[in-house]
Amino acid sequence: MFTRRERALSQVAEHAEHDARSPREVGRPVAVVGAINIDLVVPVPSLPRAGETVVGGAMSRHGGGKGANAAVAASRVGAAVRVVGAVGGDDLGGGAVADLRRESVTVDDVATVDAATGVALICVDPGGENQIAVAPGANLALSAAHVRASLRAAADVGCVVVSTEISAEAVVAAVETAADLGVPCVLNPAPVTAEVVGLLRWRPVVTPNAHECADLARALRSAAAGETGPRGEGSLADDALLIHRASGAPVVVTLGADGVLLVTSQGVVHRLPAVPAAVVVDTTGAGDTFNGVLGVRMAAGDPIEAAVRYAAVAASLSVGGRGARGGMPTREAIEARLGEVGDPAVT
Repeated sequence: MFTRRERALSQVAEHAEHDARSPREVGRPVAVVGAINIDLVVPVPSLPRAGETVVGGAMSRHGGGKGANAAVAASRVGAAVRVVGAVGGDDLGGGAVADLRRESVTVDDVATVDAATGVALICVDPGGENQIAVAPGANLALSAAHVRASLRAAADVGCVVVSTEISAEAVVAAVETAADLGVPCVLNPAPVTAEVVGLLRWRPVVTPNAHECADLARALRSAAAGETGPRGEGSLADDALLIHRASGAPVVVTLGADGVLLVTSQGVVHRLPAVPAAVVVDTTGAGDTFNGVLGVRMAAGDPIEAAVRYAAVAASLSVGGRGARGGMPTREAIEARLGEVGDPAVT
């Protein structure tokens, strides 16, 4: 006999791969739990090395933070989106919330706390590559109680998207509450924290990049061997499979220009080639775009392969604009690009 929670977890793991029965339309609302920042961006001729000062161009200010960016990406493709996060009572916080409102993101669950609003300092080179330093500020004051209450009060949420630039307690609360509600969860472990390993039992769809995948697999091996035991290293596929075995859910490893490595909920490994970007201006926010759009397509009931392909196209389009949100595409732009590139040669 299964408990309610066990049945809910089983449904979450299966949700990402069931056949969509409805026409392709944006499905249930998406809740995003994550950081809300202001990005200060400086274009530079080359990314600075250790100890080097590089003189760049004019600084620009943009809305940022992995949570807020994912929320904007989801809203741009037509989803109803609410963001759960925290800002300070300063001018930057007010500006960050106003940016989200302009993007039709519901901000009722953004708490104002006694801390400075989070800030990211970003250097971007002519090829679009970046270096980022973050002062998390108010994001670390986001409470577990606020997250739980916000998610439980949200109506008909189809997916919860979570990133880890916020307090550990808030990350844990978001993933556990999604599981309790029987709602699919996308967990972007950027960065990988000590809590992420324990959260895998709640079966989130984990979306690391290659470095984060290695870090998470290393943490799993360490936990299995004990603190003083051998840790070992594996290939990318080995690492992704290890994460899948710990969660029982799909694992999606984003590889930038090398595409995506996907482990399905049945443990089958696929390589999806990248969708070439027509123009690369700034790669900041491409991963956030991927996660936000993936959450939208999961909420709509897409099979995981289709959801990943859709999100990958969105990410490839996003690098064509300045700042994390400048190139985030609409649903129409994504579907036009999908029509151009066709189906990938999945291996």
